[in-house]
Amino acid sequence: MPWNAAGLSPSWRVALTKPALHYSSLPQLPCTKFTEEKLGQAEKTELDAHFENLLARADSTKNWTEKILRQTEVLLQPNPSARVEEFLYEKLDRKVPSRVTNGELLAQYMTEAANDFGPGTPYGKTLIKVGETQRRLGAAEREFIHSASINFLTPLRNFLEGDWRTISKERRILQNRRLDLDACKARLKKAKAAEAKAALWNDEVEKAEHELRLTQTEFDRQAEVTRLLLEGISSTHVNHLRCLHEFVESQTNYYAQCYQYMLDLQKQLGSSKGEIFSGTFIGNPDSTSSPAAATSPPAVSAATVPTVPTIPVVPTVVGVPNTLAEGVLNPNEVKPPASGTRKARVLYDYEAADSTELALLADEMITVYSLPGMDPDWLIGERGNQKGKVPVTYLELLS
Repeated sequence: MPWNAAGLSPSWRVALTKPALHYSSLPQLPCTKFTEEKLGQAEKTELDAHFENLLARADSTKNWTEKILRQTEVLLQPNPSARVEEFLYEKLDRKVPSRVTNGELLAQYMTEAANDFGPGTPYGKTLIKVGETQRRLGAAEREFIHSASINFLTPLRNFLEGDWRTISKERRILQNRRLDLDACKARLKKAKAAEAKAALWNDEVEKAEHELRLTQTEFDRQAEVTRLLLEGISSTHVNHLRCLHEFVESQTNYYAQCYQYMLDLQKQLGSSKGEIFSGTFIGNPDSTSSPAAATSPPAVSAATVPTVPTIPVVPTVVGVPNTLAEGVLNPNEVKPPASGTRKARVLYDYEAADSTELALLADEMITVYSLPGMDPDWLIGERGNQKGKVPVTYLELLS
């Protein structure tokens, strides 16, 4: 049975009854053109070097922004299940439920343990103090996470879900425009080659040239739109830089708060050491023993009570006023204990508040000792001819 083309549209019947030139003039699918370019079987319109640099910079910005965003999320929330839960709530446009931080949970357990053991016992008192500090640390962590999420993570997400999606969409359109332009160039080239052999299809050359002009115009317009979006990456970098500064400031405030809370806790625990291990800690007000006895721990098993370094204490001499107990310290009247002194390394710089204190510089070595009735958070420090009170928390006592 002979093949019948009567059922085809007029344009297809004309195309199939004409020479092979007209098969090549049929519209070419973008995927076919893209494949031919990859295989080196077709010409490709190249973008200028500046445009290519803009594309590479945009891709790099997108990739690094994704990595920084993901790792910051891990830093703020190490629990992967919690991150997935927060992601789902965000996609469902629902408020993320408040979650107790690890510090706050630890504070709750310590408080409950203190109530169980007895809040009046030394262990119970210490648990309460440490638990309160852990609660404050947890609250500071919650505030830091909230601040970092708003000031740093949200702008990064907005870029990836907003600006970058727009850039990607326009780049896909530009890619299709370029493929159409390359296809028109190929059709015009074939039409001119056929015209050179037989001057019968001049109308095909004119048609191909007209399509090429239209396609070139569309490509140039889309290239300009895409170029403007890519150049906006510079503004994105400026915005992310500002957000990064805010993130660093939030993190600095968070760690400064934590450091201050721990210093306060250290002072609280230091002032209660004498109650727990009598006679082995600095500045025990009830100590009336001689310097040799003050430096010797009581005969308690080492397995039950840890050995803590002690500071030589100046003995109280009958008839000699205790200037420290009266609240006034004259460094010239203070004498080092006969049993010797100890060396200490300064951990941080310290600026003296008045003439009774000794200013300190980090990493310097000084001589220290204690006085009866002295605040356990302070020692007497000597450096050459200079003498004055120094805070214990700024020192590392050496054996």
